[in-house]
Amino acid sequence: MQPSIAVQPTHKMMGVTLVLVAAILWGVSGTVAQFMFQVKGFNAGWLVVIRLLFAGLLMLMVTYPKQKHKVWKIWRSKQERIHLVLFGLLGMLGVQYTYFAAIEASNAATATILQYLGPVVILFYLVIRARRSPTYKELIVIILALIGTFLLVTDGTVHSLTLSKGGLFWGLASAIALAFYTLHPASLIKKWGTMVVVGWGMLIGGIGFSFIFHPWDIQGTWDSSSIFALLFIIVFGTLIPFYCYLESMNYISPSETSTLACAEPLSAAVVSIIWLHVSFGWVQWIGTIFILATIMLISRWRNQ
Repeated sequence: MQPSIAVQPTHKMMGVTLVLVAAILWGVSGTVAQFMFQVKGFNAGWLVVIRLLFAGLLMLMVTYPKQKHKVWKIWRSKQERIHLVLFGLLGMLGVQYTYFAAIEASNAATATILQYLGPVVILFYLVIRARRSPTYKELIVIILALIGTFLLVTDGTVHSLTLSKGGLFWGLASAIALAFYTLHPASLIKKWGTMVVVGWGMLIGGIGFSFIFHPWDIQGTWDSSSIFALLFIIVFGTLIPFYCYLESMNYISPSETSTLACAEPLSAAVVSIIWLHVSFGWVQWIGTIFILATIMLISRWRNQ
């Protein structure tokens, strides 16, 4: 995070490109997951286990040559071991499974947008923990988020939902899980680095969930397109975007990174509509804009 570098046009363009690549790949990978669920018949739990196990291993393998002392040293402290296991089982596994379950119950576009309510959940938590009333800026963000969510899930009418109750439940649960995923490992990441903490978190979450969804118990149509989709989710939907996102922070500010990351739900929506013919009306687009506006406002006000 070097503000002096960000003012240089070539460096800033590099940062913008990296974060956009990360956001778009994350969004597209959600749509690929929807393809595996709704077209190929795979289970969200099984896909989460495979993604976490392989992506976690790959992330640690990529990190090991440069940070091998950190990869193992993180386990020496009992307190940090506990925090790391909690992050893996509740944070990483929680956010991955709720997100994929939301996709399975609805679609990638809606699931990704609902997950982006996570920063608003964090805002709620911080206000409640401080035992104070929200500021006028925080009220604006909360109102925008509520209106956006209402429009997204009801299409502007109080008489029906545009997605299943399961899709709404898992989508909102994904936002809550994202809040925990963001807040809990802050001290670990500061000390050991994101790649080490996230890599172990994925591996721990994958191992823990393997007792419920066995990696060898494959349910779905296994063919060349399924294999390609799975590899895309692991490599292009996890490993590469994580690296690009983290690398982008060397060139642009955190507020710019957070704002540009809003390309993720937009890419998920566009690809879902074009590829899988997901129905997405103009009212839902307005709701999406309201929700993304909350992320932009939070990221900008946080860095003022």
